[in-house]
Amino acid sequence: MPRSVRVFGPAVLIVVAVAATVAALAYGGGAAPQLIQDPGPFARWGLPIAKLVVNLSAAGMIGALMLAVWALTPKKREFDVALDVAAASAALFTVASAVTGLLTFLVVTGVQLSFGDTFGAQLGQFLTTIPLGQAWLTTTLVGAAVTVLCFAVRNHTALVFVAVLAVVSLVPMAQQGHSAGTAGHSAAITSLGLHLVFAAVWLGGLLTIVLLRNELDGARLPVVLARYSTVALICFIVVAVSGYANAALRIGTWDQLSTPYGVLVIVKLLGLLALGGFGAIQRRYLIGRMSRAGAAGKADRPASRISEFWILVVAELGFMGLASGVAAALARTATPVAEQPGVIAQTPAEILTGEPLPPWPDLYRYFTEWNLDLLWILGCGFGIFFYLAGVWRLRRRGDKWPVYRSVLWVAGMLLLAYITNGGVNAYEQYLFSAHMAAHMVLTMAVPVLLVPGAPVTLAARAIRARKDGSRGGREWILLAVHSKFAGIIANPIVAAVLFAGSLWVFYYSPLFRWTMVDHIGHEWMIVHFLITGYLFVQSLIGIDPVPYRLPYAFRLVLLLGTMALHAFFGLAIMSSAGLLLADWYGAMGWGTDALVDQQMGGGLAWSIGEIPTVALAITVAVQWSRSDQKESKRHDRHADRTGDAELEAYNARLAAMAARDRQD
Repeated sequence: MPRSVRVFGPAVLIVVAVAATVAALAYGGGAAPQLIQDPGPFARWGLPIAKLVVNLSAAGMIGALMLAVWALTPKKREFDVALDVAAASAALFTVASAVTGLLTFLVVTGVQLSFGDTFGAQLGQFLTTIPLGQAWLTTTLVGAAVTVLCFAVRNHTALVFVAVLAVVSLVPMAQQGHSAGTAGHSAAITSLGLHLVFAAVWLGGLLTIVLLRNELDGARLPVVLARYSTVALICFIVVAVSGYANAALRIGTWDQLSTPYGVLVIVKLLGLLALGGFGAIQRRYLIGRMSRAGAAGKADRPASRISEFWILVVAELGFMGLASGVAAALARTATPVAEQPGVIAQTPAEILTGEPLPPWPDLYRYFTEWNLDLLWILGCGFGIFFYLAGVWRLRRRGDKWPVYRSVLWVAGMLLLAYITNGGVNAYEQYLFSAHMAAHMVLTMAVPVLLVPGAPVTLAARAIRARKDGSRGGREWILLAVHSKFAGIIANPIVAAVLFAGSLWVFYYSPLFRWTMVDHIGHEWMIVHFLITGYLFVQSLIGIDPVPYRLPYAFRLVLLLGTMALHAFFGLAIMSSAGLLLADWYGAMGWGTDALVDQQMGGGLAWSIGEIPTVALAITVAVQWSRSDQKESKRHDRHADRTGDAELEAYNARLAAMAARDRQD
């Protein structure tokens, strides 16, 4: 088995995946003839199989890049082989995406495949003017770019950007996975995007390890496998949670599990549970046994342990093929909850947002209403877990970590989770004031809590350093912090300009509209304001290393000047007689006065920063005072040392003079 696993493992994956796709299509009716404009069996059966190839090749592309960036050593042949796997997978992904775009055109239009000019013109129009066609064209072009870059790029740092581009290739697939304008569209995009990316990393990473079988001999295999296993555990959690969210949106109620779509979801769930069991066995037993056996020497390592590991891997690939095949068929199977507009008697606000209206925004509703964003729920959850795990590791080895840092970090993460999932998020599409409140908290309040937590310092102390030339979390974090780009944006002046200037640029440019009408824009807004606020606060009171810090007096001047610009922006909004984004907030027709609400938002921008500003000013003053005290003590110690030395020198000179007098 170990010798043939490079061929047998991928073969099992492909055969099981295709068989599962065909069986699930037959059971769920995903390839049944269409009542109107049927494209024929070739398109009906070919589309889900082509989509399956897209998913599997995307996994090979992203998983191989992840493994190269995270687990492998650039100086070893394993690194180059992994990039070859990524390049081949990206090439297959490009071709499969093009074929999927063609078959999608046939299924959507009912046109029969031909090679005439009319067919070509219709296909070109579909790919360039229709959103569904544009999505597949974009996916194909991005896949082609990743293919070229995988062949051309071998720099370890540059490969991070190639991996990001590979992940971006899945964004159009996530956006077309749920009809726009239907209830839950934003939640569906987020959950499906997370599901696609982390499933690709999970499957592709394991597949790449199988294909690297000959390059991971001896003690090297358990090392790489342990690194992959950590990533796989994270992927399992994200895939499980996002899969549940997807199923809940499309199934609706528990009794719908008896429908064909529900039964296929149950089959996929059972496959996921089996994969979780395989991962637990691999992580808790096999990796440790292989590491101990490898440390004892190759001659002493029982061959049975290696064989049972590869047998488990092949079985795991088989279940991954089952889950992938069922997933491809589910995309073509009718859902119990029809993807139609979520409300019947639509108001203007519901037409604009595509969502049912939340209750009237009484003050207490901001603490009882929720609009969950799975990306930030998982992000905040992992942020709290890994931070506390780092603190626990320090304490286990006897190192100290101030309790207040942990408390502030957890509080900041919980506040971030509330702003991105709670009542403010539920109302910010309808009310400018809620949007402004979210913006101010993200850029001012949350960073004031997170920065004193010193996450970079904790990571540098808690994460084990790599010694084989590969880069783990510690290496990538320190590389990013000390990069030239970080040196520019973390400069106090640049950070202050980004912090204050982005207010004006954002609200008085098309960026504001983008964040309202596009869920990707909304997520970008959160990330942008969180980062700019974090950089500014870090330049003032941060404990983590930065390339340059201003003297404390200049920090206070910079803080007051920046806050004055913030206050001036708030006053400009309060005194404005025209609506920002009038065709959105002004067209809601929700019974609120949009201009009055906008002026209220300006008041929030002017006033909500007062508490964080006072907290920052007090913190800077305290740090200044402590710095002066430390400097004073240092001078005292220096004076004590130099004073003793001077006294000894003086006594020596007196003794010398006395000796000369005696001689005279």
